[in-house]
Amino acid sequence: MGPISPISSKSPTYILGIESSCDDTSAAVLCDGVLLSNVTASQAVHEAYGGVVPELASRAHQQNVVPVVDQAIKRAGITKEQLSAVAFTRGPGLMGSLLVGVNFAKGFARSLGIPLIDVNHLQGHVMAHFIREAPLSPTEADASIPPLPFLCLLVSGGNSQIVLVRAYNDMEVLGQTIDDAAGEAIDKCSKVMGLGYPGGPIIDRLARQGNPRAYQFAEPHIPGLDYSFSGLKTSFLYSLRKWIEDDPDFIEHHKEDLAASLEWTIVDILMKKLRLAVKQTGIKHVAVAGGVSANNGLRNAFHDHARRYGWKVYIPKFSYTTDNAAMIGSVGYYKYLNGEFCPIDAPAFSKVTFQ
Repeated sequence: MGPISPISSKSPTYILGIESSCDDTSAAVLCDGVLLSNVTASQAVHEAYGGVVPELASRAHQQNVVPVVDQAIKRAGITKEQLSAVAFTRGPGLMGSLLVGVNFAKGFARSLGIPLIDVNHLQGHVMAHFIREAPLSPTEADASIPPLPFLCLLVSGGNSQIVLVRAYNDMEVLGQTIDDAAGEAIDKCSKVMGLGYPGGPIIDRLARQGNPRAYQFAEPHIPGLDYSFSGLKTSFLYSLRKWIEDDPDFIEHHKEDLAASLEWTIVDILMKKLRLAVKQTGIKHVAVAGGVSANNGLRNAFHDHARRYGWKVYIPKFSYTTDNAAMIGSVGYYKYLNGEFCPIDAPAFSKVTFQ
């Protein structure tokens, strides 16, 4: 088990983090675990297609990676020669997108003669809670950082998992989706309603104006701590078809209530399993991470559970919920302290797993 707290060093340790797992090209620089810069280039081209197009994503990464890294280093106020190591997302993700970041990181690290650090994208999301924007004194504690061990609900467009976190390099998946992820279900239901892409922010905005109990959709009964969202999508689609037969403008007339009811159902599914995980483990320090953690309904549910069940909850800043290099650099810093470097021939991987 590696250290979770920074180790003192005579000279500063500068880590460059690079993230390119999907459609955001991001680079960040950390000094002794403190974030100095975090630059992200997003890709609007996918909006016209209602989802991420892998080939277009990889091409955009090729265009963005050099200027994004250059800006991150400049905004950090250092030169590339001062970097101690390069941390990069090795997977999981879209293979074409990953290869751009992986190959750039390898070439950049080799040109500078510094170590290369591979980071699991999912591990990065969990470790977003350990991103520090200012240094702490030796006796100062950061109340926003969850103590070990803690539970983390990791929810995004591609993943829905309950993770037991014992250390930055010791994470156990207690439960996960057996089909679609929560974020994927939201995006696809938004697409069915013709609301646009990405669906998450749109559903979130509309849900604030609707009645969450207006409509009921099927909730799966999966044993243990695993999730399933494919049945919910089917229930939503079939219900929508029936209502549209009676009223062709049904979606336009009821989109706020539809969004609120969909959001309420997904959050309810997520929180039921999380309550079970807390009961089984006895751990009441509970965090949330991933793109869906930006959802207001889920954040409100966490605060509600803190009041009702005595949980101590940890919710990341909005800027650290989506894919970003700050979280990659944060993991990279702890791995650097432990001397956990990767060989130059380490391949990218697309499979969803903790390695």
